Amino acid sequence: MSQKKSRSRGGGGGAAASGDGHEDLARPPPLQAVLLADSFTLKFRPITLERPKVLLPLVHMPMIEYTLTWLESAGVEEAFVFCCAHSHQVKEYLEKAGWSGKSGPGSMAVTAVESHDAISAGDALRVIYDRGVIHGDFVLISGDTVSNMSLKDALQEHMDRKKKDPLAVMTMVIKHSKPSILTHQTRLGNDEIVMAIDPETKELLYYEDRADNSHLHVTIDKDILTNNPTLQLHNDMEDCYIDICSPEVLSLFTDNFDYQHLRRHFVKGLLVDDIMGYKIYTHELRSGYAARIDNFRSYDTVSKDVIQRWTYPMVPDVVSSRDSSESRLHRQGIYKASDVTLSPSAQIGANSVVGSVTSIAGHCKVLNSVIGQGCKIGKNVLINGSFIWDNVIIEDGCKVSNSLVCDGVHLRAGAVVEPGCVLSFKVEVGKNVVVPAHSKVSLLPQPSNEDSDEELEYADTNSGIADSPPFSSMRSNGDQATVPSEEDELGTSETGTCGVVGYIWTSVDSGIMEEWRQSIAPIPKEKLEELQHAVPDDDRSEDESNNPTLPDKDDSSDSLVEDDDHISKFEKEVEETFQRALGGGVNRDNLILEINGLRLAYSLQHADCAGAVFYSVMKSALLAAQSSNDTLLKTTADALGKWKDLLRNYTKTVDEEMEILLKFEEMCQETTKDFSPLFPKILPYLYDTEVVSEDAILRWAEEKEHADESDKVFVKQSEAFIQWLKEAEEEDDEEEE
Repeated sequence: MSQKKSRSRGGGGGAAASGDGHEDLARPPPLQAVLLADSFTLKFRPITLERPKVLLPLVHMPMIEYTLTWLESAGVEEAFVFCCAHSHQVKEYLEKAGWSGKSGPGSMAVTAVESHDAISAGDALRVIYDRGVIHGDFVLISGDTVSNMSLKDALQEHMDRKKKDPLAVMTMVIKHSKPSILTHQTRLGNDEIVMAIDPETKELLYYEDRADNSHLHVTIDKDILTNNPTLQLHNDMEDCYIDICSPEVLSLFTDNFDYQHLRRHFVKGLLVDDIMGYKIYTHELRSGYAARIDNFRSYDTVSKDVIQRWTYPMVPDVVSSRDSSESRLHRQGIYKASDVTLSPSAQIGANSVVGSVTSIAGHCKVLNSVIGQGCKIGKNVLINGSFIWDNVIIEDGCKVSNSLVCDGVHLRAGAVVEPGCVLSFKVEVGKNVVVPAHSKVSLLPQPSNEDSDEELEYADTNSGIADSPPFSSMRSNGDQATVPSEEDELGTSETGTCGVVGYIWTSVDSGIMEEWRQSIAPIPKEKLEELQHAVPDDDRSEDESNNPTLPDKDDSSDSLVEDDDHISKFEKEVEETFQRALGGGVNRDNLILEINGLRLAYSLQHADCAGAVFYSVMKSALLAAQSSNDTLLKTTADALGKWKDLLRNYTKTVDEEMEILLKFEEMCQETTKDFSPLFPKILPYLYDTEVVSEDAILRWAEEKEHADESDKVFVKQSEAFIQWLKEAEEEDDEEEE
């Protein structure tokens, strides 16, 4: 067995000193960070009228906790948290959570910087500059960012460039994330970004986050093309909004008050400024996780990534909020606190989280959802793809689908919350009331003077907000917007309920038809079909032209399609396509195109393809072994050898390789148990054929350390091989030293 290249170690990285003895004598300034605790947008309204976005729970932990924890682990020694709207809540949290006043080796000192005059990120950075607290290069990040990446390489690249060119003032972290051909959006719900990057130096030459998709073209200055003959144009990159900045960045904002938005004004401004000559570079993230929660769709996506452990060690059973009890990881990605009261007839589905002191009554189904602390869930309740925060009461017979339900909400018996809804704090939904899809409901009325200019949106709690009337008067308020139940409309209601206690908000932008773009709910089938027909055949990519069909979904309002079923259908279609390729029905060269077409149709990721293709390959080996005298180990080796290139097409990152290992575990435990005794023999073969890397195997083993004993079976079986990899890594490290 040949020894592969040792994996690079993750971990923190301050401004690493070079080997030059003179530089070692003077300690570099501590690595600092500026964390923006105000997003200066209205995308999470009406919730953010009452609580700042960075304190909204993401799988039981405030968003800002993920950001601060990562900054500290990445080697940041001093962080300045800029807070504006709800600043008292942010400061109170920092005190309560123990971040303020921390000091000592390995800990990060956190200081709140408060201002009530800032209306943009540019204003925030001008305040930071005026305070004179930044003394060297710093990390600029928003408090709604989740990451586990190592900063070491990006920092070193930034420092090396500065030594050669003082005009290199910023390094932006980006990652590969191809948007949907139909929606021109990433899986996070962000619009497609177009970047032009020098392939050699990684200098950013062009940036457009509002590309005109209707014309499918961008306009680039001819001087850029003339001066950069090898320029690469990307629409498959995602901006992580993690920046390493030189101190000059702050002075640039101070010198130019037109800089408000970090990207639309500052980045674009520097790229077209021929006088100053400042340069921005990119660092592509190839291993690790980084994502910003910019809207409700990305809230849903990142939550699922946390539950599925892509963000490790920022996962529920390893880190938790200071005021919540520890969750335990069970099979199928289910997390439960130890004091959950669960009826024997209740069903908790895969990739779900249930918080402390929550009770779930008989015959309930919780599927792909997060339930907070202190919730009371009645009988025969169905919760699918939703986020239920703390102290929520859901009475018997309710249905909640792909929605967000905030603290203190009360759903009375038989209520139905359709996909895409947001019920803000303490909203009440009456008996048998149906809340229509994409409704936003709050006890606070919608402000009359909301700013529609996205670049200057400011989450000020006092902008045109009237005091909320008490519940009693709201029930009888004729001007109050409510959602009547079907019984009310028919005049047969026995309870006399008036529907929903709260105000129905209207969309500020283009109305309810566009709510799907950044909603928690899956993109509706009819919208995908509409978009597909709107794209001319000549303009579609090969992937799209090979994707004439969309997954079938039940259109009735009562149907709640489970994500598990969605994945199962996709895997079944991939297997059928693979079987046709084995039988000669699909040209081998077109196999990838067909699988990619299925991926787009189901709005899935490359990691999902990796798992589905691996399952198909292994299933073919099992069928071959049963139809011949060959052993299963031999047919598996033959199948992996034959299809390794196909598998490698979907294992470009460590995360995708991890999906292979997790899928193999699942197969051995559930669907194809014949492979179970062969796991420790097949794992080295996956490594030798470079289907999975040393990084992926060691990370898989590391994550299993915190799992239940029942989930450590295959790690223990493979212990000898894992130990060999660790020793090989140590030998490589010693040779490098």
